[in-house]
Amino acid sequence: MTLRLPVGPSVFLAIGVVIGSFNALQARVNAELGAVVGDSFFAALISISIGFLVIAMSLAFSARGRRGVLSIPLALRERRLVWWHLLGGVSGAFYAVAQTLTGFFLGVALFSVAVVSGQAVSSLIMDRLGVGPGGRYSTSAPRLIGAALVVLAVLVSVAGQLSEQTQVLWAWMPLLAGAGMGWQLAVNGRVRMQTQSVLAATFINFGVATALLGTIVAIRALVLGPPPSVGASLWLLSGGILGVLFIAGSAFVVHKIGVLMLGISVVAGQLIGALFIDILSPSPLHPLTVPTVIGVAIALIAVGISSIPFQKPKLA
Repeated sequence: MTLRLPVGPSVFLAIGVVIGSFNALQARVNAELGAVVGDSFFAALISISIGFLVIAMSLAFSARGRRGVLSIPLALRERRLVWWHLLGGVSGAFYAVAQTLTGFFLGVALFSVAVVSGQAVSSLIMDRLGVGPGGRYSTSAPRLIGAALVVLAVLVSVAGQLSEQTQVLWAWMPLLAGAGMGWQLAVNGRVRMQTQSVLAATFINFGVATALLGTIVAIRALVLGPPPSVGASLWLLSGGILGVLFIAGSAFVVHKIGVLMLGISVVAGQLIGALFIDILSPSPLHPLTVPTVIGVAIALIAVGISSIPFQKPKLA
């Protein structure tokens, strides 16, 4: 006799919280990697390419994953996928650069609040347009209030730095990276649904990101000279693996709860993780501040408001 436990939306929301904490840790790892390497694009390439190597090796042991990758040309011909569904890695590449370029001096908490704001608004739009695998979700009042609150959260977080124009301007980079993440979660979910393989969707995501960053680094090397040698510890090379766990987990969950609800659960995990990271190991260039803590609290309130009630109203 087999015991089957009910798996409801709360379970998938909990998974989203866990992978969100991985995302916060990856932000800190890649930020320090960028500081050590001294070249944000090269550091981002290192992180992404390690993740790609892990996925490629995993495909060697997964027949289902290989079938999923090989099924993509047919899905494109039959219009079950369109070419831009395969470009989620472009957003992933930009997010990695944002981590390595701005995460160290903004601090993980402020970086995460900025990402959260862009991600919440973008996820709301993706669900409304039906870009994700679950189709169109209605724009309810709680979702709109939640999206507005996370934008307020980033404004509060940078309130103490308004006189530091450079800091405020840099906060826009993770904001845009977060907006791209909402789209990335949606299209990766589409690829996962059509290939029936989380591994295939993750492989495509990391493959595109690696190719894009590799091209940029190669062009920069021709113009500016070769990138610096890498002397980072193994710990600082773990960002790619954390990225794999995040992308694979989100591709698995998104078709169950939608882009916005996945984004909200990821937000919760990312902000909680970021707060603990900045408390335990604050950035020397931007220690944790009271406005940032208040901003995190506002964003967490937004998470709660946006997730009530959890349902998918039918749209005409």
